[in-house]
Amino acid sequence: MIRIENLKKRYKKIDALNSVSLHVKAGELFAYLGPNGAGKTTTIQILTGLTALTSGDAWLNGFHIEKQSIKAKTQCGIVPQSINLDQELSVFENLDIHGRLFHMRKKDRVSKIDTMLEYVDMGDRRSSPVKQLSGGMKRRVMIARAMVHSPKILFLDEPTVGLDAKIRRRIWALIKKIQQEGTTIFLTTHHIEEAEFLAQRTAFLDEGKIVAVDSPEKLMQQIGSWAIDKVMNDQMETLYFKTREEARQYAGENRENIPFTLRRVNLEDAFLEMTGKKVS
Repeated sequence: MIRIENLKKRYKKIDALNSVSLHVKAGELFAYLGPNGAGKTTTIQILTGLTALTSGDAWLNGFHIEKQSIKAKTQCGIVPQSINLDQELSVFENLDIHGRLFHMRKKDRVSKIDTMLEYVDMGDRRSSPVKQLSGGMKRRVMIARAMVHSPKILFLDEPTVGLDAKIRRRIWALIKKIQQEGTTIFLTTHHIEEAEFLAQRTAFLDEGKIVAVDSPEKLMQQIGSWAIDKVMNDQMETLYFKTREEARQYAGENRENIPFTLRRVNLEDAFLEMTGKKVS
């Protein structure tokens, strides 16, 4: 559904993307992780036609993003990091403008808008000015807007940024629901547990290069199943173990009496081990 071959983006003397290649299958929920400045948003901007690539190729549902740009753009919807709804317009009016941009007929447009607002549990706020909505409500409206023209692919660039844990999990449930009904989802996030919970496969991006691609489970298994965190000389040290028994044995031999925490390995551990950097 998404095919990227040797994608490069260069800004003056800086390579924002350096020979990135990826294939995302139809119906897959794919997470694209990396620290700030790794090239995540640049990748989405190129795939959605918001910025030009330097070299390489990419296709959305079989349509080349440059040679068949109009058809490629109709294949996808995008939810950007920032809230870009018109605050003075109503929820319906924001979605209606989006449908008009995709040349939807009025009857189809109104029907789909009402369907999507019910889908994201915002039907009762159809006529509300956007400026009266909470942050979580605005995020749901943005997801509904991105789906009005029935795209095959949904790009989510930090879709839960700035939301509290409860609202974030509500958005997770909505994202999973959309994916389970057949939409391919390409997700970037700084909430590592978000990718761990949602994604079927994950790519680690660092300094414009992909350093690993696999399921979250297999990426974590590469370093172990259990971790011990301990602080020494104001520095955090993490040790990884294949089994809980190995970790407990090490803890039992802790003759230095250094405080430690025993926990399960998570996806951020895998990223740190493979890149030496934090996701955020």
